[in-house]
Amino acid sequence: MSISEFKEMKRAYGFDEVAIVPGDITINPNQTDIHLTIGEYKFDMPILASAMDAVVNPTMAIKMGNLGGLAVLNLEGVQTRYNDPDEILMRIAQSPESKITSLLQEVYSTPVKEELIAERISTIKNAGVVCAASVTPANTKWLAPIAKEAGLDILIVQSTVTSAKHISNSTKGLILPELCQMLSIPVVVGNCCSYSAALELMRTGADSILVGVGPGAACTTREVLGVGVPQVTATIECAAARDSYMAESGRYVSVITDGGIRIGSDLCKAFAAGADAVMIGSPLAHATEAPGKGYHWGMAHPHPALPRGTRIKVGSVAPLEQILFGPTSVTNGSQNLVGALRTCMGVCGVNNIKEMQHVNMIVAPTIKTEGKYFQATQLTP
Repeated sequence: MSISEFKEMKRAYGFDEVAIVPGDITINPNQTDIHLTIGEYKFDMPILASAMDAVVNPTMAIKMGNLGGLAVLNLEGVQTRYNDPDEILMRIAQSPESKITSLLQEVYSTPVKEELIAERISTIKNAGVVCAASVTPANTKWLAPIAKEAGLDILIVQSTVTSAKHISNSTKGLILPELCQMLSIPVVVGNCCSYSAALELMRTGADSILVGVGPGAACTTREVLGVGVPQVTATIECAAARDSYMAESGRYVSVITDGGIRIGSDLCKAFAAGADAVMIGSPLAHATEAPGKGYHWGMAHPHPALPRGTRIKVGSVAPLEQILFGPTSVTNGSQNLVGALRTCMGVCGVNNIKEMQHVNMIVAPTIKTEGKYFQATQLTP
């Protein structure tokens, strides 16, 4: 719609507002190919565990890697600030709600210890799995070389909103093309949620980009700042940028939908919107192995000036392997995420993730308004 000929607004869609159209043929789910490739590394399933302290520690990273996925360790979290992070995590879990923000600000004010970075990475690498870790742009030039020296396999440069061009008073800020060339390991960059931002990030040399600004269950960025694009539309936009960049350069940059995925249907819709992989937090925070001890919180929550997050009680409901592969004890696919994806691909008649990216969707909200659904509209790739 037009507003006084000044701005033009378009409709954007989230996971609850669309449905996937089944195919005219079906395929046995166990014959579908769901592998993910990042740089030289190939994974059996296209699921990454979010770089959040309630989700990933070295134990969880090793478990995730052995199951065929990839967990991302936060190099600016409690694992690299404290010799005994479990004690800190217990304090966070036991804190009353009225004091949680001040406690998190206190916890994350302790400096990162360089020796702990090497120790945590070595623990993961010695288990024989791929090690990925996340840093913020402000600390990348400091922490990335240390992590690379320790044997890091994949670096994620991640912030609430990341752009290829950043204006600051720094004499020389982080230059992503230089970083990608210097490290000579796969670099994943995020987060973004538009075609133009994604395209510019791809041109920096990144191997993958993260899509999603403020959609996560433990993040309040959209409430505090008012910025973000619903994940279906954001993924479609960034997937279009991927295809444009592929035509422009001949290089394929994978798109990872990050945040807002709660249940199996959300995961499936992310791939139907064009994702190559998903990064999830709260569903994996439910795992009995998760370090959050039944709680989950956003990594922007401890910000000293503008906290943007909330601690939520998710409960420890099942082992990680059951959440990923079943058998499920719930009906929404939040236990057995891989099974939900394979089954959806089967009923859509697609053999692999690339084909899944091109299935049709319709606008069909799963939430009723006054007892009636909105009229469905076709969304074609």
